Amino acid sequence: MTDLRIEQVDGETALQDWRHVHNTIIPTAVLSLDEVRESARRNRLEVAYLGDLLVGCSTVRPPTGDSSTATVIARVLPAHRRQGHGGAIYARGLAAARELGAEVIETVVLASNPEGLRFAQAQGFTEVERYLLPGDSVPFVDLRLN
Repeated sequence: MTDLRIEQVDGETALQDWRHVHNTIIPTAVLSLDEVRESARRNRLEVAYLGDLLVGCSTVRPPTGDSSTATVIARVLPAHRRQGHGGAIYARGLAAARELGAEVIETVVLASNPEGLRFAQAQGFTEVERYLLPGDSVPFVDLRLN
């Protein structure tokens, strides 16, 4: 895991890179560039590179209102999995969520991504709910950190 660089999305190239990773891993909920821009206003979005090679991204949805729950999502492109990158991306997202005041941490994984589910469970998450978005056939899995 040499030279892994994780940085906050800032600028068009980073927005496009984040979108590429998201849409590759979540093909049932493809986002437009405008939707990613809107998400970046509400959430902390980061991209991860090995040198100059894009390997992953993350989303931290901060606690809102009276809630102390944040959502931390780490995504790694398939060719770069099982090399420690997901753990580094997740650890950084978890630290950011804690800095934002989160007391409860959740994540969400597409049910058709067994590697992502295993990763979340290995980090200490347990499933709390499965649901389908309108028009979808593959459920999302919400998990909570124990």
